Amino acid sequence: MTVPARITVITLGAHDLPALRSFYEALGWELVIPGDEFCGFATRGAVLTIFPRAELAKDAHTTEAPPNQGIAMSIAINVDEREQVDEAIAGIRAAGGTILKEPEDAFWGGRSAYWADPENNVWEVAWAPPDNAASQAVRAASGL
Repeated sequence: MTVPARITVITLGAHDLPALRSFYEALGWELVIPGDEFCGFATRGAVLTIFPRAELAKDAHTTEAPPNQGIAMSIAINVDEREQVDEAIAGIRAAGGTILKEPEDAFWGGRSAYWADPENNVWEVAWAPPDNAASQAVRAASGL
């Protein structure tokens, strides 16, 4: 069997699930799996779930990683218009997110910014011109 090349769920391991859930609710994200031990938010393309870090490690039959230090990965949200990068960062700031990189024009012709949620999971908000290869790949992957 070939493994399908698709992402359907991204799970963040949380130290404080209620606080992290509240942060994403403050961004206005739709809570589709409510709960105190596990929860999930609808996104365009995948479900973002939150699970206590210790329980995530137990479920995967491995050990819990040390607290986030620096950047090991990021999750990107691509927006449809250049100005939406700035608008998203304003909303993230208002919800209590930490802005790592203010919105700026990128060398590749788009615009991007980085932010961290209350547990230092790093996200990027980006806009790419419609003729950019990454933009076309994101549209195709999202079914747009």
